Amino acid sequence: MTPPPSSGSNWMAIRRDRTSATLDRAFAEELTGHTVTARDGKRVTLRDGSTVTEFVSCSYLGLESHPALAEAAIEATRVFGVHLSSSRNRMRPHYLPELEELLGQIYPGTAPCVFTSTSNVHLGVLPLLGSGSLPSHPVPHEPHFLVDQTAHASLQVLRGIFEQFGPVSRFRSAEPDSVREALERARQQRRTPVMLVDGVGSMNGLVPVAELAELTARAGGYLYVDDAHGISIEGASGAGYALHAFGGRLPRNVILAGSLSKGFGGSGGFLLAATQQDVAVVRKLANPLVFGHSVMVPMMAANVAAARVHLSPEIADLQERLWANAAHLDDLTGGKLANAQVRSPIRGAVFDSEDAGLEATRLLKRRGVIMLPAFYPTVPEGTALLRFALSALHAPEDIALLATTLEEVGGYGSGTRGTSQAAARG
Repeated sequence: MTPPPSSGSNWMAIRRDRTSATLDRAFAEELTGHTVTARDGKRVTLRDGSTVTEFVSCSYLGLESHPALAEAAIEATRVFGVHLSSSRNRMRPHYLPELEELLGQIYPGTAPCVFTSTSNVHLGVLPLLGSGSLPSHPVPHEPHFLVDQTAHASLQVLRGIFEQFGPVSRFRSAEPDSVREALERARQQRRTPVMLVDGVGSMNGLVPVAELAELTARAGGYLYVDDAHGISIEGASGAGYALHAFGGRLPRNVILAGSLSKGFGGSGGFLLAATQQDVAVVRKLANPLVFGHSVMVPMMAANVAAARVHLSPEIADLQERLWANAAHLDDLTGGKLANAQVRSPIRGAVFDSEDAGLEATRLLKRRGVIMLPAFYPTVPEGTALLRFALSALHAPEDIALLATTLEEVGGYGSGTRGTSQAAARG
């Protein structure tokens, strides 16, 4: 069915009309959207029976296959079944308070609150912040939401909700002039700035969160950080990129959202609030908690096991293996990949045309490597980016295979690292 013509007035029509047809070709050729029938570490079996090395999964430390997590999930299933179908305010498995207590040890000085996803953290918490409902974060003037242009799509699509509380504008966190202009605009209009950014970009590099926290504090505003891709990969106890950048303590004007579904190894998302008084408001009023179910019981048990791994010396060993793999790939590819030499687990091969990126994806799959190919509007129009998610589980031969095949492909470079819109979370 042919879609109706777009008026250009709503974000979904714009996204629909701008999405490249090359992505449809990639799906049709089974170059993305892979159906997996079995897995052994980073080797996966596809439904056609072929076995390939995957650089798709965002479980950067490989904890999803850790024996402690698997055993915890199996035992929880025996005790509870697969689900306790109730909102957390009405009935919850004992794993939930255990997990929040352990997260409090990983993130000292904060009050954690677990959600079913990081996207639901945004949906539940940002309206409370915008309405001045969080005790530790008063909003003395009408809020002005400042959304980084490279922030994740789950933040970008909430614009209509933000506009119920105050104006929304976009800026570029990588450009100091853009940051200063956004904050100055809020000051001149006597509004409280609420700046929304990622920590580690899902396609591009690192956002300078410590600097932004200081600038927003001077402007009497708040910084909201979605550090989904930064959790676990950095810092003591795997607290993540953002908290590490903040020196191990969350600044008073910062609210942090994290993921349990990527480097952490389990499933769900979490909020780091300032106090238990803030969490009490969130539990009472945040829609996803009041009207949604909890994380499935086996995965909640796995989350508890993952948190215990984070609080053990093992987490530092896994981080070291991840960064060794990143350094090895950078050496073998001569620094040509996007994010080379950056403390991000994501690397990208940038191509000047979509056809070149699609052909590279074909060759990589023939050689036994799969990844995430991205086209417009995820990356600038007319270009392609092949995203490689690195893991502590990748063996040296996996890294060598990727580098050798990229050398055979040729024609790629670090190119433009930014995105034209928010990248879809992998």
